[in-house]
Amino acid sequence: MAFELHTDLFAPLAAPAPLPRASFAIREETPADVSAREALLDAAFGPARFLKTCERLREGHVPAEGLALVAKDDEGELLATIRLWPVFAGGRRPALLLGPLAVAEHARSLGLGAQMMRASLDRATALGHGAVLLVGDEPYYRRFGFERRFTENLSLPGPVERARFLGLELVAGALEGAKGRVSAAPAEAPLALARAA
Repeated sequence: MAFELHTDLFAPLAAPAPLPRASFAIREETPADVSAREALLDAAFGPARFLKTCERLREGHVPAEGLALVAKDDEGELLATIRLWPVFAGGRRPALLLGPLAVAEHARSLGLGAQMMRASLDRATALGHGAVLLVGDEPYYRRFGFERRFTENLSLPGPVERARFLGLELVAGALEGAKGRVSAAPAEAPLALARAA
């Protein structure tokens, strides 16, 4: 009795076609981006975003100059947003408050969140800012240098999980000895005070 072997059943599987690479650019936010940014934030966080403690520090204020960034694809669709806000880290010590950071659901596999973080921190450093605070997941933000030790003696104007309140020194010693309540600052205050110190 003879058997016929059909080798095509055991042929190596063809490699899957590569996914098309998404192209995007990170740039400063413009007034034309506002409605798309708000829609992205609504989709990412829902209406509860307005109840968060950090929102108390953003209400009625504008982001720090040059530190409201968006990522857009080749068709002009807004894929991600990040903003940094001028604050005082207890007393009149200048710092920035990062957030919110949001990435469109269909673009989350592109590494955009990390790229937005690096772009905003690089830009903040280049502009002469010394420190950044945020409320977020420590395992995610640790890779960018954020630590709880910088916020141990700081408080926010409302409830927050202490383990999620993190800080980063862009300039060594910028948060050394920082204590007290974090408060909103005029947009030009952190940079002006940092240069005066």
